[in-house]
Amino acid sequence: SFSFYIDESSPVGPEQTDTVQNFVSVFGAVAKKLMRRWLATQSMNFRNQLQAGIRYFDLRISTKPRDPDNQLYFAHGLFSATVREGLEQINAFLLEQPREAVILDFNHFYGMQKCHHETLIGMLRECFQERLSPVIFAQEVSLQYLWEKGYQVLVFYHNPVALEVTFLWPGQMMPSPSPNTTDPEKLIQFVQASIADRRSKGTFFVSQLVLTPKASTVMKGVASGLRETITER
Repeated sequence: SFSFYIDESSPVGPEQTDTVQNFVSVFGAVAKKLMRRWLATQSMNFRNQLQAGIRYFDLRISTKPRDPDNQLYFAHGLFSATVREGLEQINAFLLEQPREAVILDFNHFYGMQKCHHETLIGMLRECFQERLSPVIFAQEVSLQYLWEKGYQVLVFYHNPVALEVTFLWPGQMMPSPSPNTTDPEKLIQFVQASIADRRSKGTFFVSQLVLTPKASTVMKGVASGLRETITER
């Protein structure tokens, strides 16, 4: 969700393959500029997304090698803004809009040890305080419920540490299967089938109505990028 802020001067993320790491080591800044065209899935900053009505955020968190500040960052191939910056901007919006609620889905973690998870959990507590919704049955969550309780933030956390914290909703309560295709027809079929399958399971769920480029797609349009090659389709 926060790939708008991808920094071309940052190191390559730890989840990237050896092929990508080698590509960057050979071609340097030019390679990262090309990568950004394929990795930035957002054209809006934090504030603009919230003002446009976005209330669900897909979050991927990473430590950065040799980072002197020892920060946590949003990451999508390259590093983006710091997590603290993102949380503070979301919090500022929620303070202005007390009847709005957001879903934060922390679904990928890179290079994170237990101490990093503890840091992130502490950051969430510090930012959102009593507005963090504790875990209940998904069917019981409505806007009316959130307004009555004063809750504004649901945090889904795809890591076993979620079982130890009352306001971390386990990742299995927010399934998000990926169609992983460049074919629009296959995408539609996948989403229709997954909606029918999940309606009976009593969880939240994500419908990924996005096409996913393959390595061959990137190679054919390496200088163009995600927007021109996939979004228009």
